[in-house]
Amino acid sequence: MPAPALFGLTGWNLLAAVVALALILATLAVGVVALVARVIARRWPGTYQTFGPARRRLRIVLYLVAGWIAVGLTLPDPDLRPLVNQAFLIAVIAAGAWFITALSNLLFLKAKRRFDIAATDNRVARRAQTQLTLLRRLVAVTIAVLAASAILLTFPGAQAAGASLLASAGLVSVVAGLAAQSTLANVFAGMQLAFSDAIRLDDVVIVEGEYGRIEEITLTYVVVGVWDERRIVLPSTYFTQTPFENWTRRSAQLMGTVELDVDWRVDLDAMREELTRIVTDHPLWDGRTASIVATDARGGVVRVRPLVSARDASELWDLRCDVREKLVAWVRRAQPEALPVQRIELPGRSSEPELASTDSR
Repeated sequence: MPAPALFGLTGWNLLAAVVALALILATLAVGVVALVARVIARRWPGTYQTFGPARRRLRIVLYLVAGWIAVGLTLPDPDLRPLVNQAFLIAVIAAGAWFITALSNLLFLKAKRRFDIAATDNRVARRAQTQLTLLRRLVAVTIAVLAASAILLTFPGAQAAGASLLASAGLVSVVAGLAAQSTLANVFAGMQLAFSDAIRLDDVVIVEGEYGRIEEITLTYVVVGVWDERRIVLPSTYFTQTPFENWTRRSAQLMGTVELDVDWRVDLDAMREELTRIVTDHPLWDGRTASIVATDARGGVVRVRPLVSARDASELWDLRCDVREKLVAWVRRAQPEALPVQRIELPGRSSEPELASTDSR
């Protein structure tokens, strides 16, 4: 059936004119959407910029739909209609999936902004951020798979094959077999990590003997940022099959020790008073624990263990180093007799054993 004439235009000229008109109408529709977004942005600042990716993708969808309608109504060659319709259908499905992904990302971004991981007690926020991040990626993968399936079903031969495959019980065995493979095993492990609350973003962990923080959790791997700025990339199954330490599982607060070897003549009560003086006004001490006990006494020295606490692992490390430095300086200044020494007894002498100090002075 030949396309009707419009303003004296026929054939390919009519097609070009109608396509141009359709694109102009689509541009006007996009302008209306942008205007609405700007009006909303006056009440909620930052909204217009947030809608940026979705607006651009919606523009592409509207252009494709308008062009499809225009070409479908005015295409001069009827033999080309099936091919052109299928091409536009595939393009619209892909662009629509792209647009829906942008909308889902927008919703997840809005939800993530409600949880601030910069807060002091951010365990709930880090858990929510982890789950939302993985859900966003899972939704994006699902949309891509559905779009790809829809595109394949536009081909006549694939429709029958797809229907028979979905109707057969063999699909279940195929999915189960693929799930046993390492890739899908990591995907399922990543989802398990997100919803079992085993690890969260910004958790402090010890993996492979290294201290670090969880920087990124994907569907298949986890990135751990080590203290010296290296990155350890581990498969998600590592955290479901291998024991590891999570220092912020329930709370970021931690306690740590500082071990010192001193002479038996040390005054432990005076050292306890000095530790109290050190931590009382220290900005990194959280006020929970500050004590000293003697954990060992052998080889001519007493091993003392100051115990302190801080709000998180990084502050605890700095506090332990500072306490160690100040206690060493205090021993040298206030109790030089407590410096480690070696006692020897010379043959043929009945006096008290002489002391050979190991102090480098």
